[in-house]
Amino acid sequence: MDDATGAARVSAREAVLVEATEVAALLAAGEPVVLLDVRWSLGRADGRARHAAGHVPGGVYVDLETELAGPPSPAEGRHPLPSLERLGTAARRWGLRDGVPVVAYDDVGGTSAARAWWLLRWAGVEDVRLLDGGLAAWVDAGGRLETGDVEPEPGDVTLTSGAGATLDADSAARLAADPAAVLLDARAAERYRGEVEPVDPRAGHIAGAVSAPTAGNLDERGRFLADDGLRARFAALGVRAGTPIGVYCGSGVTAAHEVAALAAIGVDAALYPGSWSQWSADPARDVVVGPGPG
Repeated sequence: MDDATGAARVSAREAVLVEATEVAALLAAGEPVVLLDVRWSLGRADGRARHAAGHVPGGVYVDLETELAGPPSPAEGRHPLPSLERLGTAARRWGLRDGVPVVAYDDVGGTSAARAWWLLRWAGVEDVRLLDGGLAAWVDAGGRLETGDVEPEPGDVTLTSGAGATLDADSAARLAADPAAVLLDARAAERYRGEVEPVDPRAGHIAGAVSAPTAGNLDERGRFLADDGLRARFAALGVRAGTPIGVYCGSGVTAAHEVAALAAIGVDAALYPGSWSQWSADPARDVVVGPGPG
């Protein structure tokens, strides 16, 4: 639908998510689009072999550990933000060009692809979306898979910084302590409660943070909930119009998925890149265990 100025109206959801059928139509029409295959999950960091075994035609493999993160450290966390120079080098390797749309996908409901989505938006790339449902949705829609490696023509994209809101440890603590704000913990509920901690120094959560596992953003097919479902989910977690919102997870990866889910219903949220991996490594930071914010 066009407004009075002739510009097409795009819903908040359409600005974040794209259906497999739309991607297929772009490819069939020969329209320029950059496809990013971000195969990564906790415990299966290198997805290169899975990419080579079958990917959306033209999809370029993205290495989350080396291209979507800077060097890890206790002071910065397991997946600190990469420098703009490092990200720009990677983005040009993927074939990104100014003005050409980008679609990121994975095989885990968008929970790793969202890191690429968030980083590129943070770096000033406006037209970047997540393939809703990822590789499974592509196959379900009748899309064929391509095998082998993809070596695109180098791109010329220009990145800028500061487009995405972020938190450091101090601002995350202030947000969690503010009764008019909400700090969401996107990790699995058992990690929030401190019952298990598979990778980070201490178990538990930031005092005042609300448990909001990323998996709750998805339906049984691994696709984002409908808008009404997302609104109900976040309203139940205390999100209201005008509420300052921050999100963290283990290392700033799956928290980006929560930021995307909120953006799909028109709600802005800040990401804490250091997340629990940074917080729990600092002995000066308090840790809470149990089911409540504390």
